[in-house]
Amino acid sequence: MRIALHTRLKPGAEAEYEAAHRAVPAELVAAIRAAGATSWTIWRSGTDLFHVIDCVAYDLLLSSLTELPVNIAWQARMDGYLEAAHDYSTAGVDAALPVVWELNPSGGAGE
Repeated sequence: MRIALHTRLKPGAEAEYEAAHRAVPAELVAAIRAAGATSWTIWRSGTDLFHVIDCVAYDLLLSSLTELPVNIAWQARMDGYLEAAHDYSTAGVDAALPVVWELNPSGGAGE
């Protein structure tokens, strides 16, 4: 399953946010993979962040990470950079952006 999310940084937090992501704790990366994520990419345009996550099931990914101390610490750090906290407990799958159109690798469109 592929999930797209949009979050926004506090103005002026761009450099610190990017620096933090150059040093994501190995324990957190391992936990994200163990929770079923196969890839996670974040793009930034100004203060807007766009995430694309490939995972087995997004709700299971979130529930697996929610109570982990390494994730709790990471989320607390990220909350200092974000305009609005990304609250896993309330956002859940509802935070995902709906697909409007997609060019599929098979050559078809919007299957």
